[in-house]
Amino acid sequence: MKRGSVIGNVAKDLGLETSALARRKARIDADGTDKRYCDINLRSGELIVADRIDREGLCGDKASCILKLELVLENPLELHRINLHIQDVNDNSPIFNEEIVNIEIGESADKGARFVIEEARDADVGQNSVQQYNLGKNDNFILAVNGKKIEVVLDKELDREKQNELNLLLTALDGGSPQRSGTVVIHVTVLDANDNAPVFSQDVYKASLPENSPVDTVVIHVSATDADEGVNGDVSYDFGHVSEDVKKIFSIDRKVGEIRLIGVIDYETTTSYEIRIKAKDGLGLSSYSKVMISITDVNDNAPVINLKSVSDPIPENAPPGTEVGIINVQDRDSESNRQVRCSIQQNVPFKLVASIKNYYSLVTTGHLDREVVSDYNITIRATDEGSPPLSSSKTVHLSVADINDNPPEFEEQSYSAYVSENNKPGSALCSVSARDPDWRQNGTVIYSLLGGEVNGAPVSSYVSVNGDTGLIHAVRSFDYEQFRSFKVQVMARDNGSPPLSSNVSVSVFISDVNDNSPQILYPAPEGNSFMTELVPKGAHGGSLVSKVIAVDADSGQNAWLSYQIVKSTDPGLFSIGVHSGEIRTQRDISESDSMKQNLVVSVKDNGQPSLSATCSMYLLISDNLAEVPELKDISYEEKNSKLTSYLIIALVSVSTFFLTFIIIILGVRFCRRRKPRLLFDGAVAIPSAYLPPNYADVDGTGTLRSAYNYDAYLTTGSRTSDFKFVSSYNDNTLPADQTLRKSPSDFADVFGDSDNSPEVGTD
Repeated sequence: MKRGSVIGNVAKDLGLETSALARRKARIDADGTDKRYCDINLRSGELIVADRIDREGLCGDKASCILKLELVLENPLELHRINLHIQDVNDNSPIFNEEIVNIEIGESADKGARFVIEEARDADVGQNSVQQYNLGKNDNFILAVNGKKIEVVLDKELDREKQNELNLLLTALDGGSPQRSGTVVIHVTVLDANDNAPVFSQDVYKASLPENSPVDTVVIHVSATDADEGVNGDVSYDFGHVSEDVKKIFSIDRKVGEIRLIGVIDYETTTSYEIRIKAKDGLGLSSYSKVMISITDVNDNAPVINLKSVSDPIPENAPPGTEVGIINVQDRDSESNRQVRCSIQQNVPFKLVASIKNYYSLVTTGHLDREVVSDYNITIRATDEGSPPLSSSKTVHLSVADINDNPPEFEEQSYSAYVSENNKPGSALCSVSARDPDWRQNGTVIYSLLGGEVNGAPVSSYVSVNGDTGLIHAVRSFDYEQFRSFKVQVMARDNGSPPLSSNVSVSVFISDVNDNSPQILYPAPEGNSFMTELVPKGAHGGSLVSKVIAVDADSGQNAWLSYQIVKSTDPGLFSIGVHSGEIRTQRDISESDSMKQNLVVSVKDNGQPSLSATCSMYLLISDNLAEVPELKDISYEEKNSKLTSYLIIALVSVSTFFLTFIIIILGVRFCRRRKPRLLFDGAVAIPSAYLPPNYADVDGTGTLRSAYNYDAYLTTGSRTSDFKFVSSYNDNTLPADQTLRKSPSDFADVFGDSDNSPEVGTD
């Protein structure tokens, strides 16, 4: 049949869907040969001829020639045996071994004498082989055929004087259509004397020979005898009708009939040989015998491992038991020599499962993880049962395909960033890093901020993140006094399908910068009010006189305040607590001390660089208001500390008149009541509401402790000036039993002058 000829539709015969043939990788494998005689059309399911099929080349003279094929399907593995019977076509004519057969017959030969003629051979079989013989018309001989034995029978005695030579035409005919034939000429020589043909000791000789036997091995010895004497009894041996291949493997000694091996015999190629042997005497008479040589198998073929199919790469999410390859093992030896065991190494998540007739499935035994092992080199070893056993191995390389099964994983569970307040927008805060062990786009990480709010504003208005590097930048400048820390969520997402992601918390801590000066709460800053304290003349050293109260909006050491008197009227009279701000006397007050004491107090924080604020404190040393001199110009003493003595003399006369007038008024009021009226009674504490927002009352850092109470009274002078006496539960605190407060309305009651009239109250 020509290439491409349709043999049959195997898909239809087996009930297979043609649409599944390509998906299941259908193919035709030949059993025992690598040559592809047939193939399958994946579209139609038809079995077609792929190469010329020669029955004689495949099966020789066997009556039945079967080509064994296998239809292999994968996913799952399926094997269908196909036995293709090769039908003989009469494409070979009968052939005789020789073109001329010489026979010498004595004229005294009796009627009925038989002379063997070697039969013709036809490579075809059955009806196409030799079916009959015809002998050309002659007067002396007829043809006798008994199976494959061809004999020429003497039907009429020979007369050498009439005819010493005869030529007979023998024709062999096959039964094919059209019929083919072959001929041979039988040349008969008539002799004067009688002659006997050689006779073999056996009609059939049998021998057994192991394959791969060495050259010059004696296979068998044939023997024939001739009853004649002399030269007529000398017998020579030769091959009868044999192929050229046989003549290349065996030789025969013409004198002794010894058959030797001259070539290589292979059981896997030919399992037996049938050789025709001819014995011929000196006069040309011959006889024939048959030698049957059986080749025994030797374990000389190692198993051959064929990788029929492999799924490469394998998805790493393939479940256990997934078939990833099909292995076929062939051993050309026979019987136990072709029994094969297959195995693979133990350190891989794969195993071989015996399937159908020398087929094995390579399947997974566990879960694969490309991030752990990305590829495998699997060594398959096949060993036969021969003695000694032979083995072979084959390495199969399998790669594991990546599946996006790993979300990005941050290097740390959480991140912290520290930034000083007043930072520049765009400055880097910190960097987050996530690793994805997947491959290529499955392992590419992109960073982004998750939505949220910080102090009511979107988180994106505070920070931003670089999508490629994970570097977090500040979008704005931060103020420690507004908020000290905040948290953002950063998401790391891969580019897989579907994408996987993970989140991490980033805490941003804002560190304080010394950007706020101390704020003095008491006394009020200069220019807003005029605060004056009365100090009794009998105050002892260490007595509490007043206290400076200050706060700092910063924190930590930036809010640690220290107090210092930077300027005073009498430097040795008063001291201030470095951390408490309490003003105390350093010694007992003497008569020589100035009645008016001015103190300039500096409040400094502990930041770098340090910031400070100053305030002025005015103290009057007096037991009662009657002794208080003109106070109108007290608020100006700091500014006019360098008044010349001339100015003092000019003011004395005016002050004397003024004080006399005040004394008179005070005397009148003193007589009107037994006890002096206090303008304001009780302790008036500085309300906590006076403190600015976010200020903490921290003991020892400059704020006033709750153990102190302060009474506020109005004194003479401007409308915003007043005296303060301190009332304390501490034993060292001076009693506040006198106060002086200046109120324009009170002055007006006595003097009618709201600007210059004083009011004095005593207890």
